[in-house]
Amino acid sequence: MRRAFVPPADTLIAFECAARHLSFTRAAEELHLTQGAISKQVRQLEDRLGVELFRRVRQRIVLTDAGRLYLHDIRGALEQMTAATRQVMSYAGSADVLNLAVLPTFGTRWLAPRLAGFARRYPDAGLNLSVRLQPFDFGEEPFDGAIHHGDPVWAGAIAEHLFDEEVIPVASRAFRDRHEIRSPQDLVRVPRLQLATRPFAWRQWFDLAGVETDAAFQGARFEQFVMISEAAIHHAGAALIPRFFVEAELSSGRLVRLFGLSVKQQSAYYFVYPEGRTLHPVVSAFRQWLMEEARAARTARETMLPG
Repeated sequence: MRRAFVPPADTLIAFECAARHLSFTRAAEELHLTQGAISKQVRQLEDRLGVELFRRVRQRIVLTDAGRLYLHDIRGALEQMTAATRQVMSYAGSADVLNLAVLPTFGTRWLAPRLAGFARRYPDAGLNLSVRLQPFDFGEEPFDGAIHHGDPVWAGAIAEHLFDEEVIPVASRAFRDRHEIRSPQDLVRVPRLQLATRPFAWRQWFDLAGVETDAAFQGARFEQFVMISEAAIHHAGAALIPRFFVEAELSSGRLVRLFGLSVKQQSAYYFVYPEGRTLHPVVSAFRQWLMEEARAARTARETMLPG
């Protein structure tokens, strides 16, 4: 019964393509078919549905109200089918595949530069990384684990601590020198960059530095650390960024640490995975490798001088 309501995939693809271009000709070019073939598939779909999806107006096609609604509904389904197909194709040539949800800046700045080490240790393991910003239900999402920032609370999952978040004030050397930043008080009068998910960071830092100001919440606001760090590198302002996200920039001189004061956030980074489910060997291997890398990173930071 369910299959009776699902039109053939080629008719759906032809309809979506024609609707996107509002042209049978351009749809035919994209799909490497003839215009007549596209027209025939769309007509077959309309006959099956018993609804007119396009209206022909002066040698043009326009979507009917039903066509617009149907396009909106099936586009997401086609995208999901495409993503599912690409994901299952990634299993080719790999004995095991790990599907991991990561935070974008963590994945870019900390995890990605280290993945070659995991590949050397487990050369037969495949790895799929996807971005997720919020906790999700492992029973409904196809992930084996996730990198989580916040509290060690995730419904139906075990959270293992990776490291805490220590934010430090940074800026480009040119910005520091141009604004003659010599004391924490000087940061009150210069442009400061704010992270939307850490709205109280500057307030906490100024309190720690003993600086009284009503302007702690002022400044350009960004959604992600990778955006705020790039803005700081290009002299847009001073920023509070987790130290482990900008270690390379500090080493290269693209950013400088302004003062030794840092704020340790109550939230931390965790590796989470479903509870009540035996860890697959590749997940267990990744967990062990990840915990070792986090431990090494913590040790390295503890031995570095504050500046």
